[in-house]
Amino acid sequence: MNPRQSDWFNDQLSSELVLSEGFPEKLAIVDCETTGGKPTFHRVIEVAVVLIDDGKETKRWKSFINPGVPVPEHITGITGIRDSHLTLAPSFEEIASELQVLLSDRVLVAHNARFDYGFLRNEFQRAEIKYSSKLLCSVKFSRVLFPHFKRHSLDAIIKRFALSMEDRHRAMDDALAVFQFFNRCSSIFSAEDIAATCDQIAKTATLPVNLSKREVDKLPNSPGVYYFYDDKSVLLYVGKSVNIKTRVLSHFSQDHKNYKDLKMSQRIARVDYDLTPSDFGAQILEAQQVKELMPSMNRRLRRVRNLWQIRLNENNTGFLTPQITMVETSAISQSGAERFGLFRSKRQAQKKIENIADEHHLCHRLLGLESGPSNRACFRYQLKKCAGACCGEEDAHEYNTRILDALDVFQLHTWPWQHAILVKEPCTSGETCDFHLIENWIYRQKIHSEFELAELGYSPIQDNNPSESDESLFERSRAKSPTESKLFDLDVYFILIRFLFSEKLRKTNRLKIIELEPFENHEDSEFFF
Repeated sequence: MNPRQSDWFNDQLSSELVLSEGFPEKLAIVDCETTGGKPTFHRVIEVAVVLIDDGKETKRWKSFINPGVPVPEHITGITGIRDSHLTLAPSFEEIASELQVLLSDRVLVAHNARFDYGFLRNEFQRAEIKYSSKLLCSVKFSRVLFPHFKRHSLDAIIKRFALSMEDRHRAMDDALAVFQFFNRCSSIFSAEDIAATCDQIAKTATLPVNLSKREVDKLPNSPGVYYFYDDKSVLLYVGKSVNIKTRVLSHFSQDHKNYKDLKMSQRIARVDYDLTPSDFGAQILEAQQVKELMPSMNRRLRRVRNLWQIRLNENNTGFLTPQITMVETSAISQSGAERFGLFRSKRQAQKKIENIADEHHLCHRLLGLESGPSNRACFRYQLKKCAGACCGEEDAHEYNTRILDALDVFQLHTWPWQHAILVKEPCTSGETCDFHLIENWIYRQKIHSEFELAELGYSPIQDNNPSESDESLFERSRAKSPTESKLFDLDVYFILIRFLFSEKLRKTNRLKIIELEPFENHEDSEFFF
């Protein structure tokens, strides 16, 4: 027997297992074993297909797949599949055309179908074959028809229905277990019930297996923040959007490409949300909630104790050279023309230096990106990507001017208003408006009344219709240094810069800036709450 074909087979088909007429006419029950859980990175090592036509099994097919990479030990421990099993097996590209024909024009069935479908889509894409299919997930099928059971894993179903199983976590045995499960359901439920279940699953095919349709139906088409929880009410993720429902659904539409969404989809059981009047409020609230609640699957917006700045120092030949220094968030100072940016990591700051080197033909040696004798031209000069500061062809003044211009985009903005401001969001129907108190780029709190504002020592300035342009406001923000604060938040800072300096974003979100002054300077004015 050809060893490459040794695991391909057409077994004796089952004549005992017949499915109800309620199931789709043409099914392909599929199971894939893989090198890991990330479809865009890990590879299929075994695939099995059971074809069903009009309720009866018509073909079985399976094959080992040579992934071109070693099988991790923990995968061998689960499946029993070793590298030695795959050495002479075909690659996915070699069996792709045959597998495509088998799956063509059929509803793809799998336990947690999004997992197997995601891997097949990516493998076919690598073979330059377009593949898409309607899905029928047996996990969702079990949840709909057996809602009184808590667990719907394949192990739980095998035990619950006493299904025959010789080799769990092997592709053909797992696919046949799903076939047996559908057969048992055919004897328990009417064809009408099964057809209705299949139709319901088809309409919610993109939803995670543990998330009910009613959880999505309750979501609004409005701005705000949403929260993903698992079945034990553990917070998984916090996100924001101008349209909560659309954004939540987008997490589940392309998870064969996005590993984080695929991983979340296997755990999400509940979605909650908080409404905001605009995208501005949603972005502020998201940044705050991620830092406060620390959801396990949020990496962006996490609170950090230390940030990094780029500082310029003059060397003994008069050239400015960058130094990346750490600064604690409790002691952020934006003063000093020689300080540029705030970065989450030293590597991020270094990457910015690399970028400006390429864009502005700066010397890698002076930037600290290349070592070598100080009297010899750097390697980039030979490539005509350095203007020659390292070998005397560019003087210090000219070079320093260019590096200052290059870093200018990273210079932090100083607070352009004399005192604090309120940012007013549009009022929602039947509710009061949201007012955000901000001072020196620090988000203080929401304000709900003028009395609350007075208790904090502020009142609105009488002439509260500043005509200053975005450009002049932007320039004034770079003219002086703000007060240092122990509450500086880099994410909030970037959100404020983005919205407050953009007339377009202010108009789109219907934001109004209300300048404040200390309460002792206040004269009677009309309420604005």
